[in-house]
Amino acid sequence: MASTLRRRAVGADNVSESSSQAPTPRDESPVKPGEKVEKVKVIHHEHRPKTRKRRNTFIFLMGSLFGLVAAGFLAKSNDLIELPEIGELSMDSFLDVLPAGLVKDMRDLVKGERDFVDSYDSFAVGLKARAEGLSVHHPVIMVPGVISTGLESWGTANVSRPYFRRRLWGSWTMMKALVLDKEIWKKHIMLDKRTGLDPPNIKLRAAQGFDATDFFITGYWIWSKILENLASIGYDPTNSFSAAYDWRLSYQNLERRDQYFTRLKSYIELAHEFSGQKVVLASHSMGSQVLFYFFHWVASAQGGKGGDDWVDRHIEAWINISGCMLGAVKDVTAILSGEMRDTAQLNSFAVYGLERFLNKEERAEIFRAMPGMSAMLPIGGDAVWGNLTWAPDDQPGQKNSFGSFLNFRRGANWTTPDKNFTVSDAMQYLLDTTDDWYRDQIQKSLSHGIAHTSAEVEANEFDSRKWTNPLETRLPLAPNLKIYCFYGVGKPTERAYYYRSPEFPSLTNLNMTIDTGLTVDDIDHGVIMGEGDGTVNLLSSGYMCAKGWHMKRYNPAGVQIRVVEMPHEPERFNPRGGPNTADHVDILGRQKLNELILRVVAGRGYMIEDSIISNIREYADKIQVYEEEE
Repeated sequence: MASTLRRRAVGADNVSESSSQAPTPRDESPVKPGEKVEKVKVIHHEHRPKTRKRRNTFIFLMGSLFGLVAAGFLAKSNDLIELPEIGELSMDSFLDVLPAGLVKDMRDLVKGERDFVDSYDSFAVGLKARAEGLSVHHPVIMVPGVISTGLESWGTANVSRPYFRRRLWGSWTMMKALVLDKEIWKKHIMLDKRTGLDPPNIKLRAAQGFDATDFFITGYWIWSKILENLASIGYDPTNSFSAAYDWRLSYQNLERRDQYFTRLKSYIELAHEFSGQKVVLASHSMGSQVLFYFFHWVASAQGGKGGDDWVDRHIEAWINISGCMLGAVKDVTAILSGEMRDTAQLNSFAVYGLERFLNKEERAEIFRAMPGMSAMLPIGGDAVWGNLTWAPDDQPGQKNSFGSFLNFRRGANWTTPDKNFTVSDAMQYLLDTTDDWYRDQIQKSLSHGIAHTSAEVEANEFDSRKWTNPLETRLPLAPNLKIYCFYGVGKPTERAYYYRSPEFPSLTNLNMTIDTGLTVDDIDHGVIMGEGDGTVNLLSSGYMCAKGWHMKRYNPAGVQIRVVEMPHEPERFNPRGGPNTADHVDILGRQKLNELILRVVAGRGYMIEDSIISNIREYADKIQVYEEEE
């Protein structure tokens, strides 16, 4: 099926003038002939890991082929984990065509994972907490992040019958469908481009229960460590719940199609009524945006009609784990060109395999046809992310500012702009060069601005487009609510990029692609790294917790905020980082995080104190969002 992506050349005049300073010509090539290269070392965090774990090659969203091969290594026998639907396929048939070096690396990586699983008691944190007297106190509801919820087919049309009640996201059925029946898989996984709902005759729904979120695929855990430790102090399905959702949908369509927020409200009210205790909500990544939206929806007369005091009456605490409250810059490149660091820095063999199964243009089309993914586009514009010469998280001696977000080397091709882009410029360019169906979906469901006065904030309570944006809306009027921000720091995270024209512009509908051939100074295969947890930038996970929610207009009820940052200290030979990782996903298995979660749900959250080890307070003071003048 031919891609329907649209390429449009847009001149500099089409980019919003208000989103950056005066137009700046795009950069000269970083290395000129005969010029001596001056190395600039940028220290992103003073707590650098003592060792560096092997890069996780599980590609964000689309690393299916690698996952299939890795699964074979994890199998105890030579067969691929007893998948009868794949037939006679075995590991030997894969090993015969893979380079010997890759085979050895994967064997070493999987051996490390097996050794870790055999030696680490997953229940240790919970058993220790129980010995210290912690037990069930508050009911707990967990809201997972993007991608981690499995999606299963409920369609009965001919095209869907072979997959009825099978997971087309988050299972080996997904792997099989993607490899052997890619066009059918794409037809199911993409939403209708005009409505943002189910395509005709296709019905995918979020899997429910703990099975929906504990593992992505066999052997790749997500929430299972937390569930194990909760069970160790007495939790079970009667007092703990998983509120899985279809992360492809816009938040408005989550309610319109699935009544998700209505159901979540009912779960909370029932848990509160039966237990006699207020509920603890725990969210991860995009799940934190979902809950922030829910807080507005449940109080609004347009939504749950619970009134301004509903949250205070029903919610004890919100545990915000690695929340992307201000989005993530890598979401821009994923939607713009179907790329990110994970794809840009692959070796040539892996690039060939990925492009063969799902090329950049297909990936961009899929991401655009999932409006929920666009909810993680960066919020706050240049005031938060910087302009062409400045950014709040720039480091001393840094050669180029992080604020120059998309950069273009001087070269001749009409498909690339003639100036560098800030985040605001890049967002406008994305809307200007994509199809009208994508632009319409974004503009009717999301907002990325800043409210500078209390009057603006209060007015935005009546506009559901604003409810995902903490810089345009406030926390609930719940003076007894506690918010715990737990997130990782110290892992290099994508912050800026170099782009170029496609190698064969006439053969693609993409205007540009990451300049993967550019590696010089702090540019690695066209990607410039900053601070964060490997996925979400520090400015996004930390700003609202460290400063934004301490401003009166964003927290008029004085909700208590606690912040605990966790340094990334991975074990060298553990592919998931071990008990001290701070990776965006793997942090869910971190011992410290599990200890903190158990304290909150057991009614001991008052024992938790702030622990900020990054420079987020310094960066927050530089962000151009200010307290309202009296």
